[in-house]
Amino acid sequence: MKKYSKKIQNGWAFYDWANSVYPLVITSAIFPIFYEGLTNGENGNTVSFFGFELINTSLISFVSAASFLLISSFLPLLSGIADYMGNKKRFLQFFCYLGATSCMLLAFFNVENLELSLLAFFMASVGFWSSLVFYNAYLPEIAPVEEHDKLSAKGFSLGYLGSSSLLIICLILVLSAPTKEAAFFNMRLSFVMTGLWWIGFSQITYSRLPKTPKKGQEKNIIWKGYRELKNVWRELKHTKRLKRYLGAFFVYSMAVQTIMIMAVYFGSQEISWPDEDAARVGLISSVLLIQFIAILGAFLLSRFSAIVGNLKALMLVVFLWICICVGALWVYTPTHFYITAAAVGLVMGGIQALSRSTYSKFLPETKDTASYFSFYDIAEKLGIVIGTFSYGFIQQITGSMRNSIFALIVFFVAGFILLLRVPKEEVVNSELRVKN
Repeated sequence: MKKYSKKIQNGWAFYDWANSVYPLVITSAIFPIFYEGLTNGENGNTVSFFGFELINTSLISFVSAASFLLISSFLPLLSGIADYMGNKKRFLQFFCYLGATSCMLLAFFNVENLELSLLAFFMASVGFWSSLVFYNAYLPEIAPVEEHDKLSAKGFSLGYLGSSSLLIICLILVLSAPTKEAAFFNMRLSFVMTGLWWIGFSQITYSRLPKTPKKGQEKNIIWKGYRELKNVWRELKHTKRLKRYLGAFFVYSMAVQTIMIMAVYFGSQEISWPDEDAARVGLISSVLLIQFIAILGAFLLSRFSAIVGNLKALMLVVFLWICICVGALWVYTPTHFYITAAAVGLVMGGIQALSRSTYSKFLPETKDTASYFSFYDIAEKLGIVIGTFSYGFIQQITGSMRNSIFALIVFFVAGFILLLRVPKEEVVNSELRVKN
């Protein structure tokens, strides 16, 4: 590997351009509208799933939680193996192809076979989030610590631009459809385009990322993966700052990722739109608004963190999230929803990019980057399990998504308090290290 090669760094960042169409088209924009349109029927928003009667949006939050629970259970093993065998790129490719193929299978989604249809949604989630473990693990290997914030923000910015480009194409297809049936057909076509985009543009990344060297051969590679994680856990117990930061990230990410997954469903059910067409246009437009403002937000927060430090910048953005969630309790009109979407965009990209680069900076010197990043991703995934399940459970019990916002506020407040406890300096094996 040519150390800190710009070609490698740009190729790495370009994977965000390729894969970000999944969280935008499938998680945030087109699929939520498609799903609600198909599942709202004679029984209102109630659907039958394996014999259980559930609110359709509660069901999608439970399926999302289940996918993240599965991811968090097997990724520690895979990341340990990937580090040991030096094949992070192959794991990245496998989960990319799994997620992209599952996106294309959503084109065959139907309510009559809801359980099987949601399996494609489930596997798309597994593919996308699993691939990010191996993608993120490359960051400390291809860039010096002082460039992590900038390169991480560059990746997210490319992701917002690329995914927005495809969403605009999908939006034109959906809104130009002469009938409701044609609009739904074009939504199905959007799912196919998402998978093809993801696979196609990811080839640029694969052609540039280097192979990581093998650490050796071992007969029982499965147990080796667990031993790698055990070693990482021992290290974490002796790195006070990294451990506390991971705890804070775990809590506030419960809310961040839940908002990303459930925001459009909230807008569909809790906002008073004039009619169905206005809702479709308004919801997709609000997602685009979030995307473009998020590019600016990621850039501004990266600059701000360079001035005041990562921890202070993160505390500011978590505080802003608390304000947004409190304000969302009184959001009822499309205008209020657009204003809230703009505020979300300003902090969404920034907190994702800065969280990733801060963790990378706090890592001790190690070659086991995939194993360390598995802890980061497990914290995020388990946080999403708790966040999405809590969100769906509260709605299922109370009948209103608005009540679920209180859980998000609690998560953000707790995360802010935990960030206050993260020390500015790290003591590892009695050696004082200062990392900003």
